[in-house]
Amino acid sequence: MVAPANAAAANEGVADLSRRLQDGARQLQAQFLGKEEIIRLLFISAVAGEHLVMVGPPGTAKSALLRSFAQVIEAKYFDYLLTRFTEPNEIFGPVDIQAFRSGSYRRRVEGMLPEAEVVFLDEIFKANSAILNSLLTLLNSRRFTHGNQTVRVPLISMYAASNEVPTDEALSALFDRFLLRVRVDYLDSYHFRGLLQKGIDLEAAGMNPDAPSLSPVITASELFTLQRNFGSLLEFGEDFFATFKGLVFQIRSEGIGLSDRRIVKLLKLFAASAVFDGRSHVNDSDLFVLRHVWNTPEQEEILQEIVGPVLDQWYEQHPDQARIGATPTNLADLLEELRIIRETLTGSQVLSDMQLFSQLRNLGDIKAALMRMPDNPTAQRMVGEVDKLLETMFASSRFV
Repeated sequence: MVAPANAAAANEGVADLSRRLQDGARQLQAQFLGKEEIIRLLFISAVAGEHLVMVGPPGTAKSALLRSFAQVIEAKYFDYLLTRFTEPNEIFGPVDIQAFRSGSYRRRVEGMLPEAEVVFLDEIFKANSAILNSLLTLLNSRRFTHGNQTVRVPLISMYAASNEVPTDEALSALFDRFLLRVRVDYLDSYHFRGLLQKGIDLEAAGMNPDAPSLSPVITASELFTLQRNFGSLLEFGEDFFATFKGLVFQIRSEGIGLSDRRIVKLLKLFAASAVFDGRSHVNDSDLFVLRHVWNTPEQEEILQEIVGPVLDQWYEQHPDQARIGATPTNLADLLEELRIIRETLTGSQVLSDMQLFSQLRNLGDIKAALMRMPDNPTAQRMVGEVDKLLETMFASSRFV
């Protein structure tokens, strides 16, 4: 049994770590609109020492987000854009010519991927087999072999990005090593004005050498220490296990592959989610992670339908807690966007069919965002306002 003094000290340590991690998350959220859940998952994966891949079209800030994330973690960072022509020496280091002349084959890994603590590989699934084989070993066992030497790499987590999910069987083993899969898409219409303003601010900051940069909130050494002692955080109640079991078998029954190995590793992510919130024990809100275990993008909606009711029930029973894991949206921005749409639709200007359909889509986006705020009376009242506008549009003879 843990002594009360030790338990209190441990809880205080978790609370301090949570404050710093959430400060780092706020720094990133100030730069990247609509990326709250992705940012949370980046920190959770780093705490748990697991790997994450982002999948989405070009121009969705995947690379920029990871570069900024690396700034708030004081760690050795390495990133690279892979192509099928990328050679192993470009990421693992060149061959040591002097040692080769002496009959020894090894690479000069200084400043390269084997020495990095946080790694980001863009377009990872375009790499050739020579690189993929080395990456598999590195992800599996945190080891890198060159020549007759095998060294342990100080990797906290590897992050990757791709425009699409791999369909080649040769890549399935590598894809499987990324426990978390996150879809990154273009921003919804209600974020458009904020996107433009953020873009202006970032462009202005890029031209100003005195602009403030992101501040580190945690060091690699602290994360390594946390991961070595992670066993003390893996405490789960029987009720949680029962809920988790039910979700796993429901997910499998829908044809979504979830191996026993991944199921066990998910426990680390649940615990890391609790740490992020300053808790020493997990609860059902941490199960939001299961929304990101899909094998194809089409499965994401199925996972949401399975996990969503469990999360909704949890927050209904705990209305005093923030909706952890849900993507928060600025209510003021939504209301402003709704005001603009209302003025556009009720104004004297005659809109084209294309403009009307665009506003219809915008209203659908706004309604979906408002409905993700069930505990906010203003948001729920505005859902009714959106419905009235939608009825007005559909009542128009142009939609009959």
